[in-house]
Amino acid sequence: MSDTVPAEFQLLDERFRYIDGDFVLEVLHDGARKTEGPAYFAAGRYLVWSDIPNDRLLRWDETTGAVGVFRQPSGYANGNTIDRQGRLITCEQGNRRVTRTEHDSTVTVLADRYDGKQLNSPNDVAVRFDGTIWFTDPIYGIYSDYEGNKAEPEFGGSCYVFRLDPATGDLRVVADDFCRPNGLAFSPNEQQLFIADTRQEPSHIRVFDVTADGALSGGKIFAECDNGRFDGLRIDDTGRLWVAAWDGVHCFDPDGTLIGKLLLPEPVANLTFGGPKRNQLYITAGRSVYTLRVTFNGARYPRSADSEGR
Repeated sequence: MSDTVPAEFQLLDERFRYIDGDFVLEVLHDGARKTEGPAYFAAGRYLVWSDIPNDRLLRWDETTGAVGVFRQPSGYANGNTIDRQGRLITCEQGNRRVTRTEHDSTVTVLADRYDGKQLNSPNDVAVRFDGTIWFTDPIYGIYSDYEGNKAEPEFGGSCYVFRLDPATGDLRVVADDFCRPNGLAFSPNEQQLFIADTRQEPSHIRVFDVTADGALSGGKIFAECDNGRFDGLRIDDTGRLWVAAWDGVHCFDPDGTLIGKLLLPEPVANLTFGGPKRNQLYITAGRSVYTLRVTFNGARYPRSADSEGR
């Protein structure tokens, strides 16, 4: 039987009053060094996540509860997501590249250079309905040998947000004014993109409009962090943002108001929705991975083939 810890939902606004779920968080695994990048595969009923400093991807089987190694070494994998064909997309910050794990388990390199220069260390990633892959590229994986390989950045200290068309290989910068771009997620209609800036003071989230040609416009500050720094984020089907922070998961109304929190015993790095109804929340925090059934659902994006159950 898995260990559990109390699930504490903190009400900060009346709009959060009926948002809750299980009374306990189930601990799926607590033997990692630093967990990140959860991705749920509905077809196989399993969860994959990164254990960055241990240079491995781990896998939890929903049917048996077993946890095993999915891939090691992993290139110090950080953020993960799933594309329209049900393939794993991974930010390998140690190898300084974005990869795709094919159905036969082979790994395809999607991007490792821009304008002839090596990427910094891809951090987090999202896939849009048109198949384009959007990822952030701070320097965490080359800052030291703790969760990557120490190296000099080739962009003169700049940290970009990229858009990749895997069909053509076209890689372009869509935002170049971030300090440390990190977690990112599209609105339910995918007309807006939310991006966390981890190292800007205070750590905050900016929101952009996605133009018809795949560029970004706007970029105003959507929300600021009141406990530590923001990291990964996901959006539910009402447009609320669920954001990783040091004291737990923060919930923001679409108007930017912090309406509540789900408090956790470890600093949260990332989260994702899973299960057949998209109402199972999976959270990577510190050394552990937590899950609980909730009374809200992850956004159902307009995708033709979505393996996350959307």
